[in-house]
Amino acid sequence: MTTTNKKSAKGHEWWRSSVIYQVYPRSFADANGDGIGDLQGIKKRLPALAELGVDAVWYSPFFKSPQNDAGYDVSDYRNIDPLFGTLEDFDQLVAESHSLGLKVIVDLVPNHSSSEHEWFKLALQAEPGSPERDRYIFRDGKGESGELPPTNWRSVFGGSAWTRVTEADGKAGQWYLHLFDSSQPDWNWENPEIIDEFNSILRFWLDRGADGFRIDVAHSMKKDWNFPDLDESNSDSGGGALTEADIPHPFWNREGVHDINRRWRSVLDEYDDRAMCAEAWVMPLSRMAKWVRPDEYHQTFNFGYLDCPWDATKLRSVIDESLAAFGGVGAPSTWVLSNHDVVRHTSRFGLTENPPQGQGIGPEHKQPNEKLGLRRARAASAFMLGLPGGAYLYQGEELGLPEHSTLEHRYRQDPTYFRTNGEKVGRDGCRVPIPWEHDKPSFGFGEAASTWLPQPNVFAKYARDVQEGVEGSTLELYKKLLQIRKDYSLGSGELHWLEPLCGDSSIAFENNGVLIISNLGEPMSLPSGEILVSTQTGLMASGQLETDQTAWIRL
Repeated sequence: MTTTNKKSAKGHEWWRSSVIYQVYPRSFADANGDGIGDLQGIKKRLPALAELGVDAVWYSPFFKSPQNDAGYDVSDYRNIDPLFGTLEDFDQLVAESHSLGLKVIVDLVPNHSSSEHEWFKLALQAEPGSPERDRYIFRDGKGESGELPPTNWRSVFGGSAWTRVTEADGKAGQWYLHLFDSSQPDWNWENPEIIDEFNSILRFWLDRGADGFRIDVAHSMKKDWNFPDLDESNSDSGGGALTEADIPHPFWNREGVHDINRRWRSVLDEYDDRAMCAEAWVMPLSRMAKWVRPDEYHQTFNFGYLDCPWDATKLRSVIDESLAAFGGVGAPSTWVLSNHDVVRHTSRFGLTENPPQGQGIGPEHKQPNEKLGLRRARAASAFMLGLPGGAYLYQGEELGLPEHSTLEHRYRQDPTYFRTNGEKVGRDGCRVPIPWEHDKPSFGFGEAASTWLPQPNVFAKYARDVQEGVEGSTLELYKKLLQIRKDYSLGSGELHWLEPLCGDSSIAFENNGVLIISNLGEPMSLPSGEILVSTQTGLMASGQLETDQTAWIRL
């Protein structure tokens, strides 16, 4: 087991400017040949991430779980699911990561557990009002015999947010709350036992060498204990996003959740230079910034930026808003374009209209323009990586991977698909195992010929081995961008807007002596200077920057 020292001196606050790479463990690399990724597979491929030039790796959940929601339904927070390996494998992963200069970020799921968690099993066996049930949120139903749910709250995945249990005497009994799948009962965060338990869980992983945490749906843990019904003003659960954050809501972004944030921050502050990032779907950004006040989270995902279309005016607006909001509380902005919950940005930018978050793209939907999407995605990524602050990359985006938008429905596993009876196809399309070698079984993902979600044939041309060392490939573009970002300390720099060089169809800024310019309109002439990197192959100094291209120029 890897051991760590408690906090002894002020650290370097690596998280303020780091590029953090998200690994979705079941889809990154498979070492044992079962078609599902695992920790040993990840460890084998870590040198590729170090070579890419990222600073830290965030791992989606690998805890023990029945995998009803791809590991976001945790049955044991202190153990590794056998699907992925063992605690010893985790310790080896940490040691190998640190030897390569990579930080390790663990994904924690504190809003709910799995229905297979021992405490929930005890709750089902116990009587209403018992201490065992008080760890979760059980309520009597409405109606003459309690046959109706306690409220009209809806699950993010579709259907009611309440499920009725059968009591020990065989009769229909109370209802329990699950803001997501019925196999994910919500914890009762009014119970001090839950507070103590999660403080202990944090320390468990910190003591094993974790450098920080990504906290799943961090804005959902506190509920209105009056349990009011939702009305039209606050009924949108939309994946947890709140477009009208100032409207009181019974379970999203309640003020009391900040007390939890502060308790967790005090735990992390016991250790040297650890960090935590909130998945808080809270808008506007001025409200999101409350999550990164000095005694709360270090970072929060910038979903305002992720949702921004490829539009120069809107990009500048959301960047200004981000820098003002987060900078106003002394926190860095973060920038992100893709993750395991959204359509990959290579495909989003190839659509005229994007599906709502969590809905996904299926074979019956209008398909993205692959060529247009990749060109815009490369330009957008190059623009993003020039911004000051922290940045997040999702596995495979450095290869230019598109969404698997024609995945047959018989392979789908996202609970969203089943709880909406197929109305929403869900998030499986962005979670397909990534390709490493174009001519190997499962494109080098592992020895098995098939994978837990089937890979599309088009992945062969995106495999890492066909891009390695190839000038102009997306992989080599990312390597250059990340190296120059480090060389010029762009993550810790400062943004200065430059007047548009081509009206409203371009966007340009200077950061630590580097001009970053993206052209979203007609071809335009570049100012003089040394071109450090460009998404446009063969671009020359003072040349023409084509449509949907980005260049970095040393001033």
